[in-house]
Amino acid sequence: MDSSPRLDGQALACIAVALLTWSSAYAAIAYALPAFTPGEVAFARLGIGALCFLALAAARRIRLPGPAEWPRLALLGLAGLTVYHLCLNVAETRIASGTASILISLAPAATATLSALWLGERLPARTLAGLGVALVGVVLVVLASGRQVRFEPMAALVLVCVLATSIYFVGQKPLFARHGTLAVTTCTFVAGALGALPFGAHLPQALAAASWPHIAALLWLGVAPTFLGYLAWNYAVHRATASQVTSFIYFSPPIAVLIGWVWLGERPGLLTLAGGVITVGGVVLANTRRRATPPQAALPDEACERG
Repeated sequence: MDSSPRLDGQALACIAVALLTWSSAYAAIAYALPAFTPGEVAFARLGIGALCFLALAAARRIRLPGPAEWPRLALLGLAGLTVYHLCLNVAETRIASGTASILISLAPAATATLSALWLGERLPARTLAGLGVALVGVVLVVLASGRQVRFEPMAALVLVCVLATSIYFVGQKPLFARHGTLAVTTCTFVAGALGALPFGAHLPQALAAASWPHIAALLWLGVAPTFLGYLAWNYAVHRATASQVTSFIYFSPPIAVLIGWVWLGERPGLLTLAGGVITVGGVVLANTRRRATPPQAALPDEACERG
């Protein structure tokens, strides 16, 4: 019997929560940046998220990992949270959102590669083909959505984000089995918030000068995409393989286009819809496992004699 991790209903529900909340983060970041620096946005987001995780861990009386695990947890938090959010916020001040969407969509391939090298997760040809098909669909969605796509040196920061988030997703997987999702996520967020603290040293002065809508954007970033989004995503990674779960990041640009259609009336064209269909098909292909052919049972002697 195959006991390997599989995507089930709970994992898919958590992925949906994460993708919906994360898709809202881009607009919230863009709204907050005029009032706060990229470092202040990162520190506020991670700080609020860390406080939420600490409160939940305390309420559920979760036992945190011992000191022996702290160096590894600190490195994961600094790489996957501090570096990721600082680089993404700085990049969004210089490059188009379409460019960032295409580059961030390299994360599933990077995570799948790290999972194979680090965790020994097998990558069937069907999975690799699905990842490639989904990436083609993402590119079509972005190019057809009317966004400006221009590559420049600042885009390299988004590639740093891709590597950082891949390390974070894959590196946590073994720790989840030993300490639980909530304990590990809480520790990495505390480390990530402390790492961003020097970049948010002037946040109190910025909050005093900011309007309430800009402050509300920070609160939304900390609670919805950060706390709820990462909690749901890490729970899904705990239940399935890192490469399987991360392949769903390809859904983020199509979801963003759908939100724009419903919320802002930005009706997508046929090429955008075609790209969305290709993306969905690629993700399904990447997460569909080939069923093993059951061995043919031997026929009883008397059955063989019946001809």
